[in-house]
Amino acid sequence: MPNEVSKKNIINRLRTVKGHIAGIEKMIEEGKSCEDILIQIAAIKSSIHKIGMLMVEEHALDCLLNAEDGKPLDREKVERVIKTLINYVK
Repeated sequence: MPNEVSKKNIINRLRTVKGHIAGIEKMIEEGKSCEDILIQIAAIKSSIHKIGMLMVEEHALDCLLNAEDGKPLDREKVERVIKTLINYVK
């Protein structure tokens, strides 16, 4: 789970994406060019990727730095974190 600062950052970024999506809807309704719309879609994809990377970073830090029992992490838990990271970047 992200900390409070990260959570606010992620929520703000999601709200920005939501605004971009509304803007694209309006662009389509107004008959804007495909090129202009695709540029905005690319911007949204980039924003979503950045949000995902923030979440991956938080997940990795939380899992790898906060062992539940205070003991070193076991290989299985580290492998799960690594698989999560790999699945995200695919």
